[in-house]
Amino acid sequence: MNRRQLILSSAAFGLAPFAPALESRSSPGVALPVPPTGSIPVAFLLSDGAVVIDFCGPWEVFESVRVVGRRDPPFQLYTVAETTAPITAGSGMKIVPDFALQSAPVPKVVVIPAQHGAGDAALEWIRQVTHHTDVTMSVCTGAYVLARTGLLSGRSATTHHGSYSDFATQFPDVRMVRGARFVETGNLATAGGLSSGIDLSLRVVERYFGRDVATQTAYYMEYQGQGWLDPNSNETYRVRRTSSSAHPLCPVCDMEVDPASAPRSVYHDKTWYFCTPEHKVIFDRAPQQFLGGSES
Repeated sequence: MNRRQLILSSAAFGLAPFAPALESRSSPGVALPVPPTGSIPVAFLLSDGAVVIDFCGPWEVFESVRVVGRRDPPFQLYTVAETTAPITAGSGMKIVPDFALQSAPVPKVVVIPAQHGAGDAALEWIRQVTHHTDVTMSVCTGAYVLARTGLLSGRSATTHHGSYSDFATQFPDVRMVRGARFVETGNLATAGGLSSGIDLSLRVVERYFGRDVATQTAYYMEYQGQGWLDPNSNETYRVRRTSSSAHPLCPVCDMEVDPASAPRSVYHDKTWYFCTPEHKVIFDRAPQQFLGGSES
């Protein structure tokens, strides 16, 4: 399963019509407590299929933080999985986790990337450690993993823009926020797709050590993005793109497709193209849900 398929794989459960955007994007952030000595432990929960930028982007952010006058590194980073057996992340990258769930140090920050191998033990671990974390954050469709724990019930969240409706259908007790770069609620936070995790991580750095430190971290990384300063900065994804003959889009997730090879269906005398066979199945089951975009 490639990265694009992983981001959209949850849609196999079916989609509902796109919901209207919510007014709120994030809850007010508050400063996080910094220990006078030692490093803040950050656990990266991984399983097969983990999307590389979802965890490597935040890893690089936390690793790059420098605080003048602080003797210890600001963050202690480690990977956690159900076992320490090698896992296969996106694009075939092999990773040997630092710790199994049972032996991992207690984290103050948890990063949950998009992945497809997180099982019941991982979900229970997230529930348990989140009682004591400062931030438990997901990136991209890692929000599905976090939502499966039940911790997001009654709260707001975001995810990759191609999964807005599917997430809302699978987790109706979670308020899906369109167009958010990230959403913070209590000690939970969810980032949009892929590079959004870098911005949420910079936001976490800011909450611990202040804006100057976060700004210097971004400067060191030569990161020009400003999304960490504005949780509403994914506004462009609030509105669905329009499909055309020149640029046909999958009506289920808005991804551009190649009509020469894409699965297709005919409905109301129009031809509709899909990025995956699973999305064709979803469309065929209830095509009236997707009449907002067409391809002829």
